[in-house]
Amino acid sequence: MAKVFKYNDATGGVGKRIMVKVEIGSNDAGQRLDRFLRKYLKRAPLSAVYKIIRKDLKLNGRRAKEDTVLQEGDVLSLFIDEQKLQELTKEPAKHRAKRQFTIAYEDDDVLIVGKPWGLLTHGDSHEKKNTLMNQVCGYLQDKGEYDPADEKTFTPSPVNRLDRNTTGLVIFGKTAEGLRQLTKLIRERAYVSKYYVTIAAGNLNTELVIDDRLVKDADKNRVKISAAGQSAISVARPLEHSKDRKFTVVEVELVTGRTHQIRVHMAGKGYPLAGDSKYGTSAAGRRANDTVRKYGVTTQLLHAGRLTFGDIPETYTALSGLRNKEIKAPIPADFRKVWDELKG
Repeated sequence: MAKVFKYNDATGGVGKRIMVKVEIGSNDAGQRLDRFLRKYLKRAPLSAVYKIIRKDLKLNGRRAKEDTVLQEGDVLSLFIDEQKLQELTKEPAKHRAKRQFTIAYEDDDVLIVGKPWGLLTHGDSHEKKNTLMNQVCGYLQDKGEYDPADEKTFTPSPVNRLDRNTTGLVIFGKTAEGLRQLTKLIRERAYVSKYYVTIAAGNLNTELVIDDRLVKDADKNRVKISAAGQSAISVARPLEHSKDRKFTVVEVELVTGRTHQIRVHMAGKGYPLAGDSKYGTSAAGRRANDTVRKYGVTTQLLHAGRLTFGDIPETYTALSGLRNKEIKAPIPADFRKVWDELKG
């Protein structure tokens, strides 16, 4: 965290121009100077940030360029009107959402939680308060491990995202270093494997490797297969079949992580997810949706149930606790109930 100290400047008294010294902590190190200030002075326009860098700021007693990378222990000296500083750094009011998630794994730098059905990972234009991210931040505040008043640019954040109606494991970085290393690890795709379980329409008997390019229509919140899209790879493996062989419980390994990837991939291969009204529009999909609605299901049953971590290199110091570890989240009760009914 960054430590902030205020001093009266020789050019004015209290309430006027002051000098603010900001000591860079571990959670703020590794950022460019301009990016740090854009987060710290969160209400300042970009032009004002660059003007401050040019005229009203020193780094360790010297002028600095906007692309200077900050190190732990660096000291920023900022000359600014006190009232203006309060306006530019004012935090928006935050809602402490009631905890709905479960904890699957936790250490000093990483938190892996089980997200329930109906909860957004991040806020959107309709819901900004009751989100998984806000709940996790509230949990860490209660534990005394995160204080937004002390953090100038860092917020504990997830490195993967689940749709509102998808349940299961979401990985959070509790510290800036943990978040940076998790983001890098997942980008490399070599040490983390993500597995989902779902109920698909149809009789899937063999492993299915799906390698289709996907493109998203943000306005309609829909994804389609297109040669112009981004590469997306899924591997679907059948686990169990219903008594009439019209449904299959499938584990899907998500090699890439695109929006709605599993739903689009499975529907495109003729095995739409039961209950998925957005992509299960084929005749088989509609029949499957009608069937599971009898059990009160109004959306796809898709659960991010398993994460496996490989032999993570020792250079990932914040992730040593995850090395060669498997993390699981149990299938939700409503999912299990539907499957028990379909098996007969």
